[in-house]
Amino acid sequence: MRRNIINVYFSLILLLFTVATSASRPPFACDPKDSATKNLAFCRTDFGTADRVKDLIGRLTLQEKVRLLVNNAAAVPRLGIMGYEWWSEALHGVSNVGPGTRFGGQFPGATSFPQVITTAASFNESLWEEIGKVVSDEGRAMYNGGAAGLTYWSPNVNILRDPRWGRGQETPGEDPVVAGKYAARYVRGLQGSDGDRLKVAACCKHYTAYDLDNWNGVDRFHFNAQVSKQDLKDTFNIPFKSCVKDGNVASVMCSYNQVNGIPTCADPKLLKGTIRGNWRLDGYIVSDCDSVGVLFDNQHYTRTPEEAAAIAIKAGLDLDCGPFLAVHTENAVQRGLLNESDIDGALSNTVRVQMRLGMFDGEPSAQPYGKLGPEDVCTSSHQELALEAARQGIVLLKNDGNALPLSPQRHSSIAVIGPNSDVTATMIGNYAGVPCGYTTPLQGIGKYASTIHRVGCANVSCANDALFNEAVDAARQADATVLVMGLDQSIEAEFLDREGLLLPGRQQELVSKVASASIGPTVLVVMSGGPVDVSFAQNDDKIGAIIWVGYPGQAGGAAIADVLFGTHNPGGKLPMTWYPQDYLNNLPMTTMDMRSDSSRNYPGRTYRFYKGPVVYPFGHGLSYTRFVHTVVDAPAVFTVPLHPNGTAPSSNMKLVRTSHAQCKKLFLGVSVDVENAGPRGGSHTLLVYSAPPSDGGRHWAPQKQLVAFEKVSLPAGGRQRVAVKIHVCRQMSVVDESGIRRVPMGEHSIYIGDARHVVSLEAR
Repeated sequence: MRRNIINVYFSLILLLFTVATSASRPPFACDPKDSATKNLAFCRTDFGTADRVKDLIGRLTLQEKVRLLVNNAAAVPRLGIMGYEWWSEALHGVSNVGPGTRFGGQFPGATSFPQVITTAASFNESLWEEIGKVVSDEGRAMYNGGAAGLTYWSPNVNILRDPRWGRGQETPGEDPVVAGKYAARYVRGLQGSDGDRLKVAACCKHYTAYDLDNWNGVDRFHFNAQVSKQDLKDTFNIPFKSCVKDGNVASVMCSYNQVNGIPTCADPKLLKGTIRGNWRLDGYIVSDCDSVGVLFDNQHYTRTPEEAAAIAIKAGLDLDCGPFLAVHTENAVQRGLLNESDIDGALSNTVRVQMRLGMFDGEPSAQPYGKLGPEDVCTSSHQELALEAARQGIVLLKNDGNALPLSPQRHSSIAVIGPNSDVTATMIGNYAGVPCGYTTPLQGIGKYASTIHRVGCANVSCANDALFNEAVDAARQADATVLVMGLDQSIEAEFLDREGLLLPGRQQELVSKVASASIGPTVLVVMSGGPVDVSFAQNDDKIGAIIWVGYPGQAGGAAIADVLFGTHNPGGKLPMTWYPQDYLNNLPMTTMDMRSDSSRNYPGRTYRFYKGPVVYPFGHGLSYTRFVHTVVDAPAVFTVPLHPNGTAPSSNMKLVRTSHAQCKKLFLGVSVDVENAGPRGGSHTLLVYSAPPSDGGRHWAPQKQLVAFEKVSLPAGGRQRVAVKIHVCRQMSVVDESGIRRVPMGEHSIYIGDARHVVSLEAR
């Protein structure tokens, strides 16, 4: 009897859940129960996608079409088509930025992974893709419950060109190869691998040369980025090309700024010519929010709003985040500035993506991913992945005298000090949602030792020393001191670029005073998106260790503690250069040039072109163990075959155009033995750089560039042979001043840690 009661009880619960889910799910198109629409051609899943798209668009009036050109696309009730909100975000977890996502009820939160700059520091491609899979699981689950859309305007793959940029935290860093690989792998994770079917639709943004928000009176709405063909080809566009060609992304977002005097969302060369023409985007192009309005209202690029609408659509824009196209496109057609067929072309791209998402395939629960629900959000495995991602992204910058790891036995009391020592929202950075829960640094450390907590500064601005004395006293009482300092969204954020690179306010003073008073080892933990000039701490013998944790996500505090106490051996590497403050002395953010120019005392940007002093270089990161590299197999000479009908090779040929070489499967193989020669097991990133011949590219070639990276995990004393494949035309080429990619002939140096190998390229 009791068993029957229990069975009835659970049956009632299941029924209530089913009813609740059905009630929360919005109506859907092509409902098989709707006799008026179920047999329309665009609802027929047995028809080809192109035919279905053509049929749907052919049934729309002009007025209906223009209302589908914006993010809050209007319903078409007579065809059973519901309104749809295109704008959702999933930069490092399902976000509540944008009106497409709503937390609450069955979905109180979602897994919040580390900010992208932190995850990039792992240099772990499989991790990036796995995070994408989890985020899309949770996004689909929320869609099924009526709490989210299926089009996510993420990731941000802009290059971190200037260390002051407030949105650098959202990016994979300064290197085009890393940014491109991150873009492709995260997008694959989001979109799934079910052929033409999309799990969710990703979007790579902000195309292109966008990396200034608000600096020294110049904002992104008015900025005209003057960019050379060379820099556009070999730096700014590489991540977007990889996103489209390698990741098969479903969307690209054009940016607010102008490039060489033309708004990116109105430039046919950038949109139709490059994204859709050269790279063959299978998807839609969307504007950054209100960008079409900005090019008219702020940049005064056209005389009338109708001209702005027409020029954007004709350039290749398919969707407007904002109301501008819905308001002005019909008038543009009536005035002869635009043909209705131009609108049809834009809609064919957006509707095709919706078809690939299954939005016109009838009952959502009967489709792939249709069974995902609340129980698939914030699962224990998802939250464990967030913790592991945070661990892998932490970078050990300094560890003098093996100050770390701490020992719970020898360091049973820890002074935990600093404005970021017990923060929650700071850890998830921007473009985040509502996390499943938080573990703060204080809470994480508290699981290993007793703590004495003092903030030292009321906030990261640290305007005064009112709380210094109690922080100093805490350091005098504890076995070890951990200072959690750095930045937050009040210092670096969207529309807020930084003024300098030093710790804000009087943070540096607090760190130095506490370190001087500490009776045990002192560790500086820097929480930030962008690089910080911590030279003072680097040179202070009282500060034994420095770690950078980025914005480590919901589980950041647990990950920090695991690294501090040696449960996890840090293996992260910096995805950006940490410059000294005086690097900025002659460096306007508005100057886009990547290459240095001694004639005007211009230092250049990123490790590829800047040759001056640094606080910590790109790729820096220590471990609690020691790894040794040995090149065991690599060619001394490598032939670059030319096309039979191309230019005949000659003895003085220095640079071969990639279009003249047979590049498709041209890989140079290098075998490297990696040995863990230290006392602990750990993971290690193999960073492989190439430096071109001194005469191969003259003054405009990078001094070195990353050509490959591999992640290995080894026990103490372990050894692994790693096969590295370098695509010669992609990775060992340079771009000349005309924007033409060429492969330098002659001796290239391959650098892998402390190992160097020279290979001579010869054209034949």
